[in-house]
Amino acid sequence: MSAVILIPLVISATVGILGYLTYRLVIFDYLCDRSVNTTLRKYDIKKTQFQIIKEYYENKGEIVSEKGIFQLAKKYRQKEPEQFLTMYDSVRDKSKTE
Repeated sequence: MSAVILIPLVISATVGILGYLTYRLVIFDYLCDRSVNTTLRKYDIKKTQFQIIKEYYENKGEIVSEKGIFQLAKKYRQKEPEQFLTMYDSVRDKSKTE
């Protein structure tokens, strides 16, 4: 009798957890990436997120590996998307003064 209740409950919980993880790890990042790229196009910025971060940290004099740049891009994309515009302005101002 308990199997009648327990099996559907376990299946529902598993599907729910897998759905949440799929959303959080795949769909959420895709939506954030699309939003940032739309914002960059809106302001007619031809650089990618990777290029902006790389140039920003090079101007600061810090060395960041490619893997580190990808991790920073994901962090900024999901938690602080406005940082891309701030970093781009910093890179642009630095190139104008040189």
